[in-house]
Amino acid sequence: MMERRAFLAMVGGGLLAAPPAAEAQLASKVYRIGLLATGTPADTSSRLETFRQALRDLGYVEGRNLAIESRWGEGRAERFSDLAVALVGLKVDMIVATSTPAALAAKEASSTIPIVFVTAADPVGSGLVAGIARPGGNVTGVSLLAPEMVARQMQLLKEAVPKVSHVAVLANPTLKYNPSLVKEAESAARSLKIQSRILGVSGPDALHSALSAVTKQRPDALFVLFDPVMFGYRTRITEFASKNRLPSMYPHREYAESGGLMAYGVDLRDNYRRAASYADRILKGAKPGDLPVEQPTRFELVINLKTAKALGLTIPRSVLARADQVIE
Repeated sequence: MMERRAFLAMVGGGLLAAPPAAEAQLASKVYRIGLLATGTPADTSSRLETFRQALRDLGYVEGRNLAIESRWGEGRAERFSDLAVALVGLKVDMIVATSTPAALAAKEASSTIPIVFVTAADPVGSGLVAGIARPGGNVTGVSLLAPEMVARQMQLLKEAVPKVSHVAVLANPTLKYNPSLVKEAESAARSLKIQSRILGVSGPDALHSALSAVTKQRPDALFVLFDPVMFGYRTRITEFASKNRLPSMYPHREYAESGGLMAYGVDLRDNYRRAASYADRILKGAKPGDLPVEQPTRFELVINLKTAKALGLTIPRSVLARADQVIE
């Protein structure tokens, strides 16, 4: 009788401990995720660590049941096509693209491999998805609300530096969603009685020309529109702004951390965390075309007071009170 009870207890315990089918599959298969990144490893190391940690929390561990194949555009959009084709050739289970240009290249390379974008300024207008609620096809992900953010950024710049009347705007003319960003910037500037001048930046040579034009025009401030390629030039841009004593507004916290005056935009670490959730659902059988594109929910304002002091500026308390981080 004792042996029978022991046997039943062992079997019962084993049944209770047996993992669900999805967990059993995670333990038995090694998934391969292709990462198509816009910049360099150093550019997005903290964000990618957020992505990896979110995957670990969901049960995906590199070296055990997960392999990540990373390919880096290094700020050169023309490389995305070849890099995307290379990832498709590796027969990855999905591709995670960190920007709209990268996602578009992945979509062109494959119509069957699931693709998750981490940041997309205009996923419908750029042609990534057919709709927000029903993306269709093999692509989905997290958007940025970039055009809608521009007016808020311009307003914050004006509140922080009330004397601003002429702003130089850096924009990338090669991006499909650039016209909507530029339109919002010009409209927001007009509403605040600020004169704006748009300067195109699509690469290092164009950046040099644009900054030279800024030096000649002598605006009151610098305003940088969202662009995953320009992000790679952030140190050069913020150093230029400091040297020329230009108050500046940027779309990502890293600009302020590099010495820029202010940054307001989506908390991209949260986007990367949510991209891991998409990856999990798709690897467990969900179809990308059935997963709605998610809108960002977390935003952050970062102000660099060290830069403000160097520029001889006093940021109003009303603005400082809204900052998520103040660098001193």
